[in-house]
Amino acid sequence: MSLESGKHIEKEIDGTRCRVLESGITEDRMNFLKSIMEYNGYTVKFAKETKKSEDLPDTYIIGVTDIVFNPVIAVYERQLRTHNNEILTVPYWKQQTEESKGWYWKFKKQ
Repeated sequence: MSLESGKHIEKEIDGTRCRVLESGITEDRMNFLKSIMEYNGYTVKFAKETKKSEDLPDTYIIGVTDIVFNPVIAVYERQLRTHNNEILTVPYWKQQTEESKGWYWKFKKQ
């Protein structure tokens, strides 16, 4: 589930029922989300997704064990923190910037 969707998706990851943060993501994106969520005190589970074809790159699914967690609400209500203990913003979550400052409606992608 990305921030564009408010849909609540639950899946079993590594034998544990989890709230899915995102699926079909790269390993770098998975590591970024994993570090952010663990810093904020969540237990994170992830798994490599099965490929439809061998020539496709590896994709991952990542989730947290707190099944009532909603990333859309957590990010837009500014409940999460970065590793610098700053408020995590939408552009930072989407990895559009390395700074976590300002408001999402004022962000202009350069």
